[in-house]
Amino acid sequence: MDTVNKKVVTPSKSRLARTFAKVLHIRAATAVTVVDDVQKTKSHEKVNHDRVSNSRRQSFDDVVDDEKLRHRAATEAFIAKLFATISSVKAAYAQLQFAQSPYNADGIQSADQVVVSEMKSLSELKQCYLKKQYDESSPETTQLLAEIQEQKSLLKTYEITGKKLDSQLKLKDSEVTFLREKLEEANRENKSLEKRLNSSGPLSVLDNLHLSGLSPNHFNTVLQQTIKSIRSFVRLMISEMESAGWDLDAAASSIRPGVVYSNTNHKCFAFESFVCHEMFDGFNYPCFFLSTKSLPEQKKWQQLYFDGFMELKSMKPKEYLARKPKSTFAKFCCAKYLELIHPKMESSLFGSLSQRNLVNSGEFPETTFFATFTEMAKRVWLLHCLAFSFQPEASIFQVRKRCRFSDVYMESVNQEVFLSYAGTTETDPLVAFTVVPGFKICKTVIQCQVYLS
Repeated sequence: MDTVNKKVVTPSKSRLARTFAKVLHIRAATAVTVVDDVQKTKSHEKVNHDRVSNSRRQSFDDVVDDEKLRHRAATEAFIAKLFATISSVKAAYAQLQFAQSPYNADGIQSADQVVVSEMKSLSELKQCYLKKQYDESSPETTQLLAEIQEQKSLLKTYEITGKKLDSQLKLKDSEVTFLREKLEEANRENKSLEKRLNSSGPLSVLDNLHLSGLSPNHFNTVLQQTIKSIRSFVRLMISEMESAGWDLDAAASSIRPGVVYSNTNHKCFAFESFVCHEMFDGFNYPCFFLSTKSLPEQKKWQQLYFDGFMELKSMKPKEYLARKPKSTFAKFCCAKYLELIHPKMESSLFGSLSQRNLVNSGEFPETTFFATFTEMAKRVWLLHCLAFSFQPEASIFQVRKRCRFSDVYMESVNQEVFLSYAGTTETDPLVAFTVVPGFKICKTVIQCQVYLS
């Protein structure tokens, strides 16, 4: 009985347990599903909330950025208006200055009104800046118009400056024309004076001179004229050097190194000594090139030189060279020019060697420089001819550097040097260099000119 009951009850309990377990499983699954749905809902709501927050924050940032851009654009437009106004003030002030010279009453009044108007605009901009009142309605248009105004003002300023420069140029041109006319007039007067000096000056007293009446005084007269001619050429040469951009101090130092000049103008004596040294080189030779052994009897050459002196004395060098292009004087001019004017010097002064090439070919350049040179050469040649007209012939001399000064044989070209030795126990000044050589004619001594240190 018990066994039968146990077999019957057990299956019923099993089905009940299975049913109960199934119910519990269904409830558990339903609870999990509900929980998942709740979590998913909450997560979705959080995402939506974040999206809304980010969207609102982005919108706020965009608004702030737009305000910054508008403010920046308004500031740039204000600055553009400020610079445009300043340019207008500058243009008006330039117009005011231009109207003052030459004086223009209407122009001055008009420019003054523009200056006042622009200054008022500048004052208004200042007040706007202090009150932070910027025009933000259309900053791009405002900035563009301001830039256009600034460019117009700059263009006006340039036009006024151009007119002012044109006016100054016309004034300078008139001054140059006036000075050129004065220079031409001065040159004409100088040439007239030089012509009268050369034609009717001291040499005119030698017109009726004869060999038998020749004296050292005649020689000294020609010598003084020769020195004047040399100095005239030296002035022209220095002027050409200055025009060519030479360093005259360096040039003077290269001619006479180690000389200390008491006056800067005394450096011209260095150039004069250089010219004299070249022009008088070979003076003791009868033809500046030959020794006396090559000449005929002495009595014959005295008359020959004297006749040559009288012939050339009354003629212009250009006429004489044209008439006798192969004469001894013509050869002398060519040789001395080539010795005196170095090729580099001529190229620097005149930009070419055209004059030198003409001289080398036996022709004579038609230039002021060469004409002045031939005038100097004529004087030196006349002095040379006169020197060999004496019996015995006149001789040339110069003193060495560092020699003591002697008033018997020397004449100082810088007399002020003696003032520094006055009242002192120092010895006589010393010779720095010989400027113009001296001459001996029989027992007569014509002093050489020296520069003392």
